Amino acid sequence: MTLAKVQGLIASGGTPPIGETLGFRLVDAGDGWAAFEGVPGPEHYNPMGTVHGGYAATLLDSACGIAVVTKLADDQAMTTLELKTSYLKAMTGTTGTVRAEGRVISIGRRVAYTEASLTDEAGRLLATASSTLLVMGA
Repeated sequence: MTLAKVQGLIASGGTPPIGETLGFRLVDAGDGWAAFEGVPGPEHYNPMGTVHGGYAATLLDSACGIAVVTKLADDQAMTTLELKTSYLKAMTGTTGTVRAEGRVISIGRRVAYTEASLTDEAGRLLATASSTLLVMGA
């Protein structure tokens, strides 16, 4: 997949299969960056009554991954090797729309490094992530 294909996905609705399940979509992308948005709700709650950390991690991982995809050639693919997520503020069903923005820090022939942030509509930082991804020939 390339930047052009990513932008085509956005134009067609931008929802990957995991986005259907968790209610988020790819909303924007450019050379080395990507953004996803979603609205966390009670269906995403953990037993403590807040949105499960996996919701934030999934959006952040998706933003990191698609940011790398925008830098790949047609015959390349990627997969996450490592994701470190830091949670700064809990989300609930009243948080509203959240946005995960990922950007490529460095990309080589085999490995890419990315960072991402998750913010609410007021721009408050909810979570951050750094990721290492394997770049593969398709």
